[in-house]
Amino acid sequence: DGLADAPVSRFMCPDTLGVLDPYDTERFCRDLVVRYPSLHFDFHAHNDYDLAVANTAAAVRAGFHGVHVTVNGLGERAGNAPLSSAVAVLHDRLGRTTGIDETKINRVSRTVESYTGIRIPANRPIVGASVFTQCAGIHADGDSKNNLYFNELLPERFGRVREYALGKTSGKANVLKNLEALGIDLDEAAMRKVTERVVELSDKKEQVTAEDLPYIIADVLRYDPVDTPVRILNYSLSLAQGMHPVATLRIEIHGCAYERTSAGDGQYDAFMRALRQIYREQLGREFPMLRDYTVSIPPGGRTDAFVQTIITWEMDGREFKTRGLDADQTEAAIKATVKMLNIIEINYNDNGC
Repeated sequence: DGLADAPVSRFMCPDTLGVLDPYDTERFCRDLVVRYPSLHFDFHAHNDYDLAVANTAAAVRAGFHGVHVTVNGLGERAGNAPLSSAVAVLHDRLGRTTGIDETKINRVSRTVESYTGIRIPANRPIVGASVFTQCAGIHADGDSKNNLYFNELLPERFGRVREYALGKTSGKANVLKNLEALGIDLDEAAMRKVTERVVELSDKKEQVTAEDLPYIIADVLRYDPVDTPVRILNYSLSLAQGMHPVATLRIEIHGCAYERTSAGDGQYDAFMRALRQIYREQLGREFPMLRDYTVSIPPGGRTDAFVQTIITWEMDGREFKTRGLDADQTEAAIKATVKMLNIIEINYNDNGC
């Protein structure tokens, strides 16, 4: 009462301990608005119970005119009401207008993340890395059927785009959506192979990304492992500080199993030494010369990115290349090597074990 007639333009009502819930917030705020209808009230929420956005919405519903928010919800303890979620709730659920340009929200959040070093959780609504990514294939299929599964939180509103995760639960619909974005058209048989490969690879990393997809397509369509004469039955690679890496390899060639252990200057070198010994000492045959070895990963600098290894071989005066794809660099190289073995063995007449 003593301040009601004072020259104060805005009265701030803070829940500095974050102890209110939306029901108490709306009741307390409505009491103030009814008693002092001519005053301008602001609400300042803290997020200790993860209710800051809900309490902010309750205050506005009760008649408050202003709210306090922070970018990415930064603040003491659990922080304050995040700007991104508060704006979305005010616009969509309460039908209120603000001066916020929604398309700039994501950029502002990323800028603040960069300068503060405080990472935005992947599942943070509106600005999280995963919140506009469809994982289940049924949702991707629904998006292709006139937005069968739809809400108002369109990613374009916030300067983002819909993405479709590639993994164990994605299915053909998610793969198809990513192919459309890349401008790639595959027939049904190729689609099936690529989808199967995506599911297989997703077991080895958290998520297969759209940037990985061209590598996967190239890997699958250049090589079909059905009825191949060479199969790796098992291998073991060991690495210890101050000691040479060691590889033990067990391989099947035209139905016959061979095994060898060798040390090398690196894990792949040890693997290759064991393989050469099998060919030269047990099979009595020449082995191709490795002429070039290149490794590439998708842009972004992720340590979990898929590695594509391209190896150039020379045999009998002819050069040829094989490719391997995997989340592990050594295994990618081994896959490229196995493809090479199947190329040189495909026309070889087996003489028995």
